[in-house]
Amino acid sequence: MKYILNRLFFFVITLFFALTLNFVIPRLMPGDPAERLLMRFGPNIDDRAIEAMRIALGLDKEKDLFTQYVEYLKNTFTGNFGISYLHYPVPVKQVLASSLPWTLGLVGTSTIISFILGTLLGVYAGWRRDRKIGSGILIFSLCLRSIAYFWLAMLFLYVFGYRLGWFPLANAYSTKENLYGIKFVLSVIYHAVLPSMTLIVASLGNWILTMRNNMISVLAEDYIILAEAKGLDEGYIMLRYAARNAILPSITAFGISLGFVVSGALLTEIVYSYPGVGYQLYRAVLSQDFPLIQAIFFFVSLSVLLANLVMDFLYAFLDPRVRG
Repeated sequence: MKYILNRLFFFVITLFFALTLNFVIPRLMPGDPAERLLMRFGPNIDDRAIEAMRIALGLDKEKDLFTQYVEYLKNTFTGNFGISYLHYPVPVKQVLASSLPWTLGLVGTSTIISFILGTLLGVYAGWRRDRKIGSGILIFSLCLRSIAYFWLAMLFLYVFGYRLGWFPLANAYSTKENLYGIKFVLSVIYHAVLPSMTLIVASLGNWILTMRNNMISVLAEDYIILAEAKGLDEGYIMLRYAARNAILPSITAFGISLGFVVSGALLTEIVYSYPGVGYQLYRAVLSQDFPLIQAIFFFVSLSVLLANLVMDFLYAFLDPRVRG
């Protein structure tokens, strides 16, 4: 019980500081969002129009920072994120509702696939560490780990999209015709192949190395030696004894990775013009869209913290020693 209360306490404190930074950092950016928004309608903007827009956006000078901060906390916890400057007059909730499913589908699925493949390869690489196949997997994972997301995305886009023409260059589905039902689903999968391949390949090396190192540490334990002395099947020892205990740190890392799913793979979504949360965050920063930036960072922070909290509880369940 004490362990759970400690985890919950740190969760609340960390969330409070994250929300505070989320309020302060966007306001340190230079420029005036009201002026930037009105510049779309022409270079000569009346000062009264700018002041009226500041009031409409909740940025009027009559409100001091503390008042704005209190209103920000109230609106955040009530789900009122305001109006997006970039998509004015569309509410921020509507913008997120249209982009979040794409990120969850693309990055979430890619993360799960990469974790499963990387863990299995890491288990085998650690178990066969003294053989050529183990060394080969190690070299392969080191090469993958050194590849940047954006470079791999541009390479895939150029080779498989532009040169070979096997896959589309942008968007999440075909916009040339109205698609419904199974045709729409197939179009979504088809457009997600290159972005998902980028995310899987670029992150696979980390999962392999993490699991391999965990396996090597576990294989030195006495219970592994005892299991081998009993004459148990090699595959049984590898999976039931070694991998079962070596996977605990990887589960924690996997939980953190799932928390970052909400933010999406920013550069990957930009390269492929994929309409996810990461791409929306990039556009919001360029346009100084405070409400959209704050809403996205809020969900990113909340998802990461919740993922850590769940993993702490799961880790304690899998390993009773953690509970003390």
